[in-house]
Amino acid sequence: MSKEKFHIEFLMGNATLSSLWRMISQIDGLSEWFADDVSMNEAETVYTFTWGKISNKAVIVYQKSQSSIRYRWIDEEEENSYFEFMLHKLDLSGDMTLEITDFAEPDEKGDSIALWESQVEEMKRRLGV
Repeated sequence: MSKEKFHIEFLMGNATLSSLWRMISQIDGLSEWFADDVSMNEAETVYTFTWGKISNKAVIVYQKSQSSIRYRWIDEEEENSYFEFMLHKLDLSGDMTLEITDFAEPDEKGDSIALWESQVEEMKRRLGV
């Protein structure tokens, strides 16, 4: 069964672009909300995300500074499967939004969305939003 792509968007209020960018692209930011621990190899190309005793490795396949970053799990069988963070500023209010694109098996999509919602709530708490 192939995975389905989904998008979810979160209003990040008055969080600054630079603080959000740090949370989605830097080791210290990612380890505050996304994983228990995040490290990078010496060549600075492979990120290791650790949750408890489970680790997964990912590479950045696309990055536009201060705007979007796309990671691909190294052990992912489907090559066009990735997870991506995009930052947008709302014209009217000036508030920031975080858009997440990910892939999940159809019967696991609800669980994946719930997990992202929980993770982003932690990010918001850390940012004081």
